Amino acid sequence: MEAIFCQSCGMPLRIPEDFGTNRSGEPNKEYCGFCYRNGDFAARISMDEMILHCVDFLDEWNADNGLNLTKEEAITLMKEHFPKFKRWANKKATEDEYNLLS
Repeated sequence: MEAIFCQSCGMPLRIPEDFGTNRSGEPNKEYCGFCYRNGDFAARISMDEMILHCVDFLDEWNADNGLNLTKEEAITLMKEHFPKFKRWANKKATEDEYNLLS
């Protein structure tokens, strides 16, 4: 079975409680419950703001994956992968959305 990841933050979606919800209350198969609730994103933030938020959970992520990434390494990896996620792939680069980590 192929792993499913939130198309906003990259969180693995493993169990029903991980999934966000559509307006109908049905699970959304693309986004986690932290990012997407009741058919809408929980926060209006830029991709770089999301990366800064996600890096706050680096210790937990490192422990879960047997890694020891530094904050800088994690940010570099996220900057490579996040633009491929559905939420960010269709965004046009604007100074407001993409220059926070430059």
